[in-house]
Amino acid sequence: MSLYQHNVGQIPGTTIFDGKEAMKGYALNKMCFSFNTAENREEFSKDEDAYCTKFNLNDQQRKAIQDRNVLDLIAAGGNVYYLAKFAGIFGLDVQDIGAQQTGTSKEEFKAMLIAQKGE
Repeated sequence: MSLYQHNVGQIPGTTIFDGKEAMKGYALNKMCFSFNTAENREEFSKDEDAYCTKFNLNDQQRKAIQDRNVLDLIAAGGNVYYLAKFAGIFGLDVQDIGAQQTGTSKEEFKAMLIAQKGE
């Protein structure tokens, strides 16, 4: 057993993005990658459901997109680097995502970062 295999699942509340997750999230990540172009971002904004259909997103992925929930997107196989492209459409930044991950407001998350800086 490799060290990696031994440690998988050892971080409570963390989704390990491995090959299985990559396959599960392929359509979602492909769609998010498409947001590299302004034309695709505009097409998504005009009709989100049709755009999700175009990429064959499943029900779990569609619900997470609709809810703008990054944690649910990760659970649906989303890779955080591709999801950042999705979040950017709505003006969300890394601190917004961090706040979602920690269950705090963005202001509380920023304060936590500042407090840790002094440690």
